[in-house]
Amino acid sequence: MTTPITPRLRTWARRAAAPLGLALASLVAMAPAQAQLTDPGLFLEEGGGTVTTLPAGVQRIADVPYGTDPLQRMDVYLPAAPRSSVEGPAPVIFMVHGGGWRTGDKAMSRVVQEKAARWVPRGFVFISVNYRLHPAVNVLQEAIDVALALDTAQKQAAQWGADPAKFILMGHSAGAHLVSFVNAHAPLLRQLGVTPWLGTVSLDSALLNAPVVMSLPHYPLYDEVLGSDPAFWLAISPYQAVTGAQPPYQFVCSTSRPDRPCLQAQGMAAHVQALGGRAEVLPQDLTHGEINANLGLDSDYTRAVETFMGSLDPVVAQRLR
Repeated sequence: MTTPITPRLRTWARRAAAPLGLALASLVAMAPAQAQLTDPGLFLEEGGGTVTTLPAGVQRIADVPYGTDPLQRMDVYLPAAPRSSVEGPAPVIFMVHGGGWRTGDKAMSRVVQEKAARWVPRGFVFISVNYRLHPAVNVLQEAIDVALALDTAQKQAAQWGADPAKFILMGHSAGAHLVSFVNAHAPLLRQLGVTPWLGTVSLDSALLNAPVVMSLPHYPLYDEVLGSDPAFWLAISPYQAVTGAQPPYQFVCSTSRPDRPCLQAQGMAAHVQALGGRAEVLPQDLTHGEINANLGLDSDYTRAVETFMGSLDPVVAQRLR
């Protein structure tokens, strides 16, 4: 299955890359890193098994396709019992898993379990998305997959009792980078026919400004996945793509990671704000994996994310109450 927007999203990819040669002249010199951080399995913390028992009050529609590749699939989590039609269509949390752009799956318990258990019984639809992985595709193609999945989900939202205009994007780790990138390109995606969404929750991405990350000591994973071409780093960097016209961001970041993702989150938020957009940073004394796994547990952390989500739309705020 393909969607009508596919050729236009391919055009988006070409347009995103077109001005790179000129833009590179304004970047600082890309000197090789003097040292590298040791990767302690950081990007594999997505594990924890798959969801085998659905949370109470939740049903799943598995493997909804948005493309022809076996990984171009999404799972849709709905209330097990129909809600009153008086409440109106449900808002949607659109979740993108992490795994270093190379691994991960939409059904992992850390991706789904606590989030679906908290939000679906409150009247949300929760969608968990797979996408093609490196090395079969590059990071830009992964972002295009996320945009295709979003467009497909919005077009099918009514059949799930959901509102295509009340989507909140969410992603962890590599998925946080991908949703941050898609959110940065929201004005262009609107021109290509994607329905506007409410905002984006980015869960502990450390690749918000890719050229800067690659010019400093960094994890070896980045060299494997992002290569050595500064033009490509720029092409997949959310920081350079924002205009101030994109939906609001919330950047959740771990204060315990050695690569200090909160510095990137703060820099990205300040950049968005300087351009007239809305962005906030939510530092958490949690590990990279806990930022994903603990979201949905009854905690100050979950409530702070919900405060941001509720600020995006009155229907979202009402359901969260």
